[in-house]
Amino acid sequence: MILQDNLGPQGDSIYTALMHAHEGLSEAESHALNARLVLMLINEVADADRIAALLQEARQAASPV
Repeated sequence: MILQDNLGPQGDSIYTALMHAHEGLSEAESHALNARLVLMLINEVADADRIAALLQEARQAASPV
C-alpha cells in the first residue's frame, strides 16, 4: 500500500484535471462521477485483497479520532 506521494510533479496536473472534470456538475452529479471513477480505478487494480486493505485504510483515515 503506497500512502506517500507517488505522482511527483504530475500530482498537481492530475488534481487540476480532476477538478475540471467536476466543473458545472451538481453535487449529486459530482458524487456520481467520483463513484464511477473509484469503480474504474478498482477495476484497474483488480486485486480484491489489496482493494480491501485500501478501503480499510481510507475508512480509518476518515473516522474521527
